[in-house]
Amino acid sequence: MANRRRSIFLGASVAALIAIPVIAQQRGPTTGPVARYDMRAGTLSGFAAMGGGGSALSMAFGGGGNKLAKELYLRLGSSDLPAKGGPKADHFMPAGAKLGKSVALMTPKEERGGTDELPQKPKGRILVFWGCGEHAPKGQPVVIDLARIAAGQMPPGLWTSTIIRDWGPTLQNSKTFARWPSEDRKFVKSDSSLIGAHRVAGNYSPEITFSLAKDFMAPLQSTATEQASGSSLVRWNAVPDATGYLAFQFGGKMTPNGEMGDMVMWTSSASRQFGGGLSDWLSPAQVAGLVRDRTVLAPAVTQCTIPAEVRAAGPDFRMGMLTAFGPEENFAYPARPADPKAAWNLQWTARVRHRSMTGWMDMPGMSQMGQQQQGPGEQPKCKKKGGFGGIVKGVLGKDC
Repeated sequence: MANRRRSIFLGASVAALIAIPVIAQQRGPTTGPVARYDMRAGTLSGFAAMGGGGSALSMAFGGGGNKLAKELYLRLGSSDLPAKGGPKADHFMPAGAKLGKSVALMTPKEERGGTDELPQKPKGRILVFWGCGEHAPKGQPVVIDLARIAAGQMPPGLWTSTIIRDWGPTLQNSKTFARWPSEDRKFVKSDSSLIGAHRVAGNYSPEITFSLAKDFMAPLQSTATEQASGSSLVRWNAVPDATGYLAFQFGGKMTPNGEMGDMVMWTSSASRQFGGGLSDWLSPAQVAGLVRDRTVLAPAVTQCTIPAEVRAAGPDFRMGMLTAFGPEENFAYPARPADPKAAWNLQWTARVRHRSMTGWMDMPGMSQMGQQQQGPGEQPKCKKKGGFGGIVKGVLGKDC
């Protein structure tokens, strides 16, 4: 009994000693930042590199066809108003970016937020599948009958509500805001590089300077092979710096006038997760959690089987997208004070996120579509909203 009391006493004493440094290390207050900067850099290959038309898209994308394209999005938000005149800001890039001396960050009058939309509104039903495997488990597909939904309403519960899009600065959360691509008609090229020194200067934010060590991610290459069971085996190359992978496929039955009948949707997630932040850039910390709950495939995984029931649902075409989520670099000024009790008065922060995407298409008569080439600097043609053109733009999340 005495030994037991001694053990309890010693345990409590050790716990108390451990707790003392924790209290002593409490940080002082943090203020700011005055300015926040966000960069999103993407690599596109396969069908994804074709783009989908639209002014912003043509400025953001280089390359084209079934080769390689890159995308870059810049966003600056400040808690200050312009010192004089209208807002003005520029991002000065390293020479390897091939964007000239700088790109102009422009303040829009309005901005449309990220929303999940169906590529084209089906006339019939949506059949929803998820998970990798030869066959879909019991309880799939979930069938959404659009005839039971009020006209113009999005089917409830179709898109994830747990993984939120995060674009950083926005027109709504900043006193002054700007973004690129803008109206300067510049666009990142297929051989552009981000490595090197960057500087952002404007009349409504402190000067931001940082150097990037991470470049655009390597391109994804994928194949989709039909199996004897009727399933499809999707394989891809391991991309350096990838933190996880997510595959998505949709297909549909086309009516004689080119509209969508029934739609079939599938995702590699082990749970029913579509859209939201999963169709955007995610931080390594976010992806690590999603890998643990099997929403995202681990970075060591390089294949996934699309269940036979997805093909058996009978879509006339199938379009697949594969995303490799990538690394993130973060910068802040000034550095956190060495004195833990001192206030940290941040002037600016900067965040750079990466991803790589590829796509594939399976549709009668479409075998040559992926071979069309787009010259450097040539703007993609803007397709009409209806028919197949509208479907392509919907999948890529772009409008004219």
